Amino acid sequence: MNYGTIKKCDIANGAGVRCTLFVSGCTNKCKNCFQPETWDFNYGKPFDKEAILEIMHELEKPYVKGLTLLGGDPFEPANQKALLPFIREMKAMFPNKDIWAFTGFRLDDELLVDGSYPRCEATDELLSYVDVLVDGRYVDELHDISLRFRGSSNQRLIDMNETRKQGKIVIWDDKLGK
Repeated sequence: MNYGTIKKCDIANGAGVRCTLFVSGCTNKCKNCFQPETWDFNYGKPFDKEAILEIMHELEKPYVKGLTLLGGDPFEPANQKALLPFIREMKAMFPNKDIWAFTGFRLDDELLVDGSYPRCEATDELLSYVDVLVDGRYVDELHDISLRFRGSSNQRLIDMNETRKQGKIVIWDDKLGK
């Protein structure tokens, strides 16, 4: 897997101060995507031990609330398989840091549907670590700059912990970092 950027002290892609990993590779190719260069699976640098150490170093900082995964798309099957060992290690080292993930794939229509393109052997475990999932393709005609943490009104901020508890999709309530 390749990545384009590791953003430190990010406050735009999730609640609180975050470390953000922009992975490479996306088959959704949404019209007017804000980072079309990340569609290419070969874009950027290899996601290697150096990149992992850089992220872990950022997560050691007490003011960093967690990690955000976006791209590209972290739920492309190849990216899921590459991210899973890293996310396991990250959660073992930092069990109290949260994980936000952005994906163009919808949770209930694609990620959880056997036989759908993005679903693979890593999907369920990777989702089990995610606290907030921002799902749905960016739709340029539904672009709304007033939305927090997403670009178009069809995209959902899903509280994955409550969704797992209740067995139905629960929309994330902005608790202002609480």
